Amino acid sequence: MPTQATHVWKPSSARTVVLDSFIPVPRGAIAAAPPPLNWPTKDPADILDYQFDISPALVGNDGDSILTLDASVSPSNPGDLAIQGMTADGAVAIFWLSGGQAGTVYTVTIMIGTVNGRSIQRSILVPVLLLSSPSAPVTAIETDTGLVITDQNGNPVLAN
Repeated sequence: MPTQATHVWKPSSARTVVLDSFIPVPRGAIAAAPPPLNWPTKDPADILDYQFDISPALVGNDGDSILTLDASVSPSNPGDLAIQGMTADGAVAIFWLSGGQAGTVYTVTIMIGTVNGRSIQRSILVPVLLLSSPSAPVTAIETDTGLVITDQNGNPVLAN
């Protein structure tokens, strides 16, 4: 009789944002604001893991790690982006995001407290676009069964 395989879950590095580094600024210089942090575009139907790595803030403090984790999403209306769960692994916060309205850019504001008492708050942008089922143009030729006829490149064949 076969034995059920056990699996180890590892978050995907494809959706990882690393905390902007803490770069010293010479005296008398004005620091420029870093560009906004953002995760890759998601589809409203996706339920995926997204990571936020704060290790640059903990350099030189090997024993420090994430102790508390909180997050909010804006805008937050019915059907908008939702946080399904969150957890931490050392200096990496992991969020499971679902839903969202196509054409909306959401802001996920993350508040992190560390074991050694540090407090970090950042906002990360999440654009939501319809990626899973683009609609065919209204002038596309269809078969009797409703299938869109396409050329050799997968593009819909259009009526005159």
